[in-house]
Amino acid sequence: TFYYFIRLCLEKVLLQCILQSRTLSAADAINALRPFYFAVHPDFFGQHPKEREVNENSLKRLNGYLENLQKPGFRSFKPTQLTFYVREREPNSSNVQESFSASGFRAVSFTLHSRDLLSTVLDILNSCSLSTEHIQSLNVNSQPHKEAKSTVNRPIKWDKTYYSFTGFKDPEEELEQAQRVETTLISWLDDNEASAVKKLKKSLPLRKELERLKFELSHQLQLSDIRWQRSWGIAHRCSQLHSLGRLVQQRPEVLKNVKGRTVVFTDRSGMSAAGHIMLGTMDVHHHWTKIFERLPNYYKLQKRLLFLEDRISQLLGGIQVIYIEELQPLLTLEEYYETLDSFYNKLHDSRLPFHPRSLRGLQMILESDRYAPSLHEFGHFMIPTVCDPATLQWFIFAKAQEARENLKRKEKMMITEKELIDTSTEKFSLDRLYKEPSVSSAQMIDCCKRLLEESLPYLQGMHLCISHFYSVLQDGDLCIPWNWK
Repeated sequence: TFYYFIRLCLEKVLLQCILQSRTLSAADAINALRPFYFAVHPDFFGQHPKEREVNENSLKRLNGYLENLQKPGFRSFKPTQLTFYVREREPNSSNVQESFSASGFRAVSFTLHSRDLLSTVLDILNSCSLSTEHIQSLNVNSQPHKEAKSTVNRPIKWDKTYYSFTGFKDPEEELEQAQRVETTLISWLDDNEASAVKKLKKSLPLRKELERLKFELSHQLQLSDIRWQRSWGIAHRCSQLHSLGRLVQQRPEVLKNVKGRTVVFTDRSGMSAAGHIMLGTMDVHHHWTKIFERLPNYYKLQKRLLFLEDRISQLLGGIQVIYIEELQPLLTLEEYYETLDSFYNKLHDSRLPFHPRSLRGLQMILESDRYAPSLHEFGHFMIPTVCDPATLQWFIFAKAQEARENLKRKEKMMITEKELIDTSTEKFSLDRLYKEPSVSSAQMIDCCKRLLEESLPYLQGMHLCISHFYSVLQDGDLCIPWNWK
């Protein structure tokens, strides 16, 4: 699981941190942060793609922060701002910026700037309004932050003349400057271009290997596409394709039914609601083989699912039932069929008086984690499975015209977005320009328009990802927020 992966990384990092902080061991730090991991664990946000993605990315950046803590003599230390979505509603903290997403989760933003392991753990817990009482049982100094700094093992505070004489950077001045000056795109690129170029060059052989493996497997199995649910590193993706290649060599007969399908590497095995073959990255070949052997049964269930969608459409005046991977949780075919079947039975019993084909051209998606219907900016209705039929009827009638206008606007927006991506890629000689799923088309359009007004020679040959924060990924991709300054 993702938690297990993060824990292994932290164990490696924190074991070396012992050399710098004797007040807290690596195992103690992991135990101390356990409530935090339970609160922000991406697997708990399976039905909320945006929140899950933000937490995954923030955990990666937290791991990078802890790696810097353990580097001997590390001087170019920089404060790190992180954002997490927390499951529970806790009392607001006065030292943290909080907001609530549409799904009801609490968004917590805070900045880490301590060089001390214990102080960092306390900062994380306090910022997320999580209790620190359990740290007392670890036999370490669990006093409040200010008192923790006054212990014998506190970081050395040098006189200002020390930094003037040695030329080293004063961490307090760096922190004050970071708090005074907002990060700008140009300054961030100045500081991170060299690191990104180094990582990108190192990843180029693996990128070529990934493209080769993907092409060969797609051609050999006659697949429509091979995808990944998460932003795993290039090495990880190559490893997954090698595993699939070995299965093809060992059991070619079980893969005879995959022609024309899309394979998605994700957290669990099965068939998705969109009809894609899901291969769980934690599963062994035996589990994958079972999935391929069951494909004929999955295809039969998929036909029944399409028939069910058509019946629902008939009951709702011709409105089309769709499933959008980017906006909905990754459901299995069985889970989605049960959702449709329950919704259909409710509609059939209510016998709503929709005129046949009166809503043709409109679209709707079913959601199990909402209680009130809404209209998306792209024109599709977002209907809760528990929605009262009478409320559903009134809402669709009231919003039908607006939905049609939004659908027309969507078509124009998608064309504009693609044109701006192509123009930006060409102008800056980018190798690739893409966005995270949590970034909307409107945000991407705004970002690209402002980028085209700039002169950015740093970007030549780079992979640029439009996100919600600044980051250099492990394979050299540059992430910048869509609303950069």
